[in-house]
Amino acid sequence: MVKQLQDTTTLHNGVKMPWFGLGVFKVEEGPEVVNSVKAAIKHGYRSIDTAAIYQNEEGVGQGIREGLKEAGITREELFVTSKVWNADLGYETAIAAYEESLKKLGLDYLDLYLIHWPVEGKYKEAWRALETLYKEGKVKAIGVSNFQIHHLEDVIKDASVKPMVNQVEYHPRLAQKEVQAFCKEQGIQLEAWSPLMQGQLLDNETLQVIANKHGKSVAQVILRWDLQNGIVTIPKSTKEHRIVENSSVFDFELTAEEMTQIDGLNQDHRIGPDPDNFDF
Repeated sequence: MVKQLQDTTTLHNGVKMPWFGLGVFKVEEGPEVVNSVKAAIKHGYRSIDTAAIYQNEEGVGQGIREGLKEAGITREELFVTSKVWNADLGYETAIAAYEESLKKLGLDYLDLYLIHWPVEGKYKEAWRALETLYKEGKVKAIGVSNFQIHHLEDVIKDASVKPMVNQVEYHPRLAQKEVQAFCKEQGIQLEAWSPLMQGQLLDNETLQVIANKHGKSVAQVILRWDLQNGIVTIPKSTKEHRIVENSSVFDFELTAEEMTQIDGLNQDHRIGPDPDNFDF
């Protein structure tokens, strides 16, 4: 059981990845992203998730440098993820995109590099590039994002390295049970983006009743559900008090009955794009 904020899951290649981290999607480049990254590190977060398309890697890098210094910890104690964008999903272009992300972040390596979306006809070349980066020791772990089962099967059948992580939209309205089962069977760690459904679940009655019972917020209940389901989670916030609140989920446990009640909220409802039908 996950006991504290620094607890990790071990990926299939032996790399340890924190169960809990900070996401920075739609966090503005500049002071806003610098301050949220610094606040997260200060309050014990050890995982930061960004992407080239978020256009805030430079600010994330600055937040990491200042945050590490203030917290008195080393780069090795932090787990940093970025993602290659759709326009760069060729072999050479994905390798160049990785170098570009490193440069913007001001880092020597990434802990995890992901293919952001399964663009048809392009993601397999990009996967080959990620395998090269991995085999050359330039990145600690590689994975994918928004991949459905058929995308994963397609990658795995020709891969020399199996994806270590699949980061997908995941919340009580989109429980992704089939994807979760497939990933578990394949030893691929599932990770949730938009775990709080961009705030759309915060006034849900079922969740409120459970939250009241534990003296917790609805957000905390959802994040706890993620963890008890074995899902890595990266809620986003720019407010320091919320960053602290989101991570205060290690002092209570949902019962089996409560887990089932939350599972029952699933409607296969996406707020983000459909991985089988997007055009960007």
